[in-house]
Amino acid sequence: MNIVKNIVALAAFSLFSFSGFAQSVTASASTLDSAEAKIALQAKQAGTSYKITSARFTNGAYISAELVK
Repeated sequence: MNIVKNIVALAAFSLFSFSGFAQSVTASASTLDSAEAKIALQAKQAGTSYKITSARFTNGAYISAELVK
């Protein structure tokens, strides 16, 4: 009986839209400031804010972020 409930719950969750979850975006540039500016522009165009999840500088700047509503 517990397995049936889990299957039903899983089926119900699969019907929900995934648009409510944070969207991952990335940007690369020659400096961290310019890469962050690209992320900020993407967030502005989407009408959201952003949270940087990772940044690195190896032969250029690379930033990953999540757009959050």
